[in-house]
Amino acid sequence: MYKSVVRPLLYKMPPENAHYFTTGWLERFHKFELTKKVIENNFALKNQALERDIFGIKFPNPVGLAAGFDKDAKWIDSLSALGFGFIEIGTLTPKGQSGNPKPRLFRLEKDEALINRMGFNNDGVEAALERIKKSQHLIPIGGNIGKNKSTPNEDALNDYRNCFEVLYDHVDYFTVNVSSPNTPGLRELQGKDQLKKIFDTLFDYRAKQGKSKSILLKIAPDLNQDQLNDIVELVPEIGIDGLIATNTTLDREGLKSSQKLATETGGLSGKPVKSKSTEVIRFIHQTSGGKIPIIGVGGIHSAEDAIEKLDAGASLIQLYTGFVYEGPWLIKAINERILKK
Repeated sequence: MYKSVVRPLLYKMPPENAHYFTTGWLERFHKFELTKKVIENNFALKNQALERDIFGIKFPNPVGLAAGFDKDAKWIDSLSALGFGFIEIGTLTPKGQSGNPKPRLFRLEKDEALINRMGFNNDGVEAALERIKKSQHLIPIGGNIGKNKSTPNEDALNDYRNCFEVLYDHVDYFTVNVSSPNTPGLRELQGKDQLKKIFDTLFDYRAKQGKSKSILLKIAPDLNQDQLNDIVELVPEIGIDGLIATNTTLDREGLKSSQKLATETGGLSGKPVKSKSTEVIRFIHQTSGGKIPIIGVGGIHSAEDAIEKLDAGASLIQLYTGFVYEGPWLIKAINERILKK
């Protein structure tokens, strides 16, 4: 029904409009006990065999929602009802910002992909905090943090520290995002020296708190082997708790969509990034001897795609574009396939 009826109707809208339309209706349905139960009974799958203990956090299942879908923590409870094992909010910045001009989100239907150049549009970390406080917080929540577009790279660590301190007592883990292609100069922060400064600042704050929160690094799929080796060395060297592999790609090779659409600037996600992200996961897992926990994301459109990521070395996975194309049934299908494995 989703692919034959719902999705064609949504595709008549601009992608960003469709996003807010569907999340708005999901939120409305979730407010009524009857429709809330219908959603949970159709999509959520609870089984102790699906539970995972990673980063010192108990996840009810390994299928999470990637950052970017619920940037402002507006739909935590309603999205939880769909059966996700965890949700990552953000990317959040200290000050609210409107992001890049519209249109900034594009469907590549022939490739089952998206191109986005959203530009960290969000209401700011303080606004998100108020929404988190009001949520039921039934599953683990990750906080994906970044820097404001107006903040020069030399001051970036102050933005990361600001978001980290505001959210510290209210999320279960953190992700440092230095790999989005849509904030000018951001990927320059993936260098070893720059990363060390950011993480050392966050670790200093964490050391003074009563409870420790895991801090992950989200990396791009476009890193070369030398850069990946640097990451594998850096993780244990400075104490990064894990990696999220991967963000969107700038690569446009092999796309079937029209030249005009395929060459829109921004990060590409969906099926075209599947193999690239899996290879990054496999490289990190093998090079580190399996010592680095990895959340795998990129091109998961089926249960088999999810198993491929897990077999490559991911401990958990996240959905975004596959969730958009395949619908909420994908979450349950993956969990059912994991139980059969």
